[in-house]
Amino acid sequence: MMRFFTLLSVFVMLLLPVTGALAEDKKWSDEAELSYVDTSGNTEVTTLSAKNKMQVTLTERILATWKLQALYGETDGEKTAESYMTELRGDYALTERLFTFGTAGWLQDKFAGIDSRYTFGLGVGYKFLDGPKHFLRGEAGLTYTMDEYTDGSSEEYLGGRLFGEYQYQFTEKNRFSQTLEYLPDFENSDNWLLNSETALIAALNSFLSMKTSYVVKYDNEPAPGSEKTDRILGVALVVNF
Repeated sequence: MMRFFTLLSVFVMLLLPVTGALAEDKKWSDEAELSYVDTSGNTEVTTLSAKNKMQVTLTERILATWKLQALYGETDGEKTAESYMTELRGDYALTERLFTFGTAGWLQDKFAGIDSRYTFGLGVGYKFLDGPKHFLRGEAGLTYTMDEYTDGSSEEYLGGRLFGEYQYQFTEKNRFSQTLEYLPDFENSDNWLLNSETALIAALNSFLSMKTSYVVKYDNEPAPGSEKTDRILGVALVVNF
């Protein structure tokens, strides 16, 4: 638990000077999520989740995105979940709808058997629908993944990525979204991942929102001793800067 709060504190310390430097030209946006559950009685469960997504418009064509995510859970005083993720991404607009992108990310989820996962990707995307109410984009690309498992084994492989996101904007600050991501391994057809998120965001005021989401993460060939499917139903407070 202390490690979670230490990393969260470091992130906040890093974020504040960056947002302060960018605030003058208003070329940035930030969306932070925080959810906390603590139950006691017959079963004692503690769950803490934090996410952050910062976007910076570097030029008219270049958009930079930085994501951070952390999850911690305890049941009856025993740690049952702990994962950390970060990703940097750059988008370059070729036209109003067509764009290219590059990504670099890191993941640690020891309860899923992953000590470290490094992923690098390149791809192209297209905005099929671009508002004002309906938004739909698709992406396709290549990935290179380096996995280090908790049992001491490791592997590297070339893969692909197919991604789709639909969003319906009820109002300026209220929306529904659905994402689906497929990550195949070109060297081993049995090794593929499927990620999905269904989310509804309702505004409480001009900068606070409530987000309800259902996330499914499926690993067709997980690390030994790990389950194939992880499901997360969450309600979080969202702060928009």
